[in-house]
Amino acid sequence: MAKKSMEKLKNYILDSIDEIRNKVSWPKFSELQSSAILVLVASFIFAVVIGLIDFCFRGGVSWYYTLNN
Repeated sequence: MAKKSMEKLKNYILDSIDEIRNKVSWPKFSELQSSAILVLVASFIFAVVIGLIDFCFRGGVSWYYTLNN
């Protein structure tokens, strides 16, 4: 039984390697660069938007609590 399990594992690994080498279409380096730049720009914009929301919320809460004192 252990021999059969090891044979299945071996076939799985060999099939996975074959699929990665022959069936996966890998992007070109220039496509990777443009995608990485897009992710960096989108992350920066998202961080700025979240920072502005946090700044406004913090200011609004501070203003609210100064009114009640």
